[in-house]
Amino acid sequence: MSTQVIVYVLTGLALVVVVLTRLRMGRGQGAGRLYVGKSLLNVHTVSGVLAIVVWLTFLISSADSALGDPLVGIVALGFWWVVTVCGLLMLVRWLPSSGKHASDGVTDTWSEGPGLSILAHVGMLTGVCVFTWAYLTSAV
Repeated sequence: MSTQVIVYVLTGLALVVVVLTRLRMGRGQGAGRLYVGKSLLNVHTVSGVLAIVVWLTFLISSADSALGDPLVGIVALGFWWVVTVCGLLMLVRWLPSSGKHASDGVTDTWSEGPGLSILAHVGMLTGVCVFTWAYLTSAV
């Protein structure tokens, strides 16, 4: 399978991660032990939408056009890294808490534990590393 096909598939999966994270956490606190603020979710969502739009624009534009300029790819990768860091920070909500006033974990209807969130956001980290590698080696 060519690198370009892998990049396009991972881009589609990244879109799913951004949308499902918004849906899962957008209605309140979501599952986990700690509350993750709306601002982190908003940065994740806005950066994700911008990353997808700019990245796809970069991928489908010819190299000699303004939208195919290497700077556009760098901007897109910057947005991808912001999304990834925000997603990993959201995983903090699953860290065990202990102490006199610690609360029990909260579950939701999508999962009984952190599995889905870990899969999504560690997968996003892997995907963004592939995007960065593909960009640096001029595979895209």
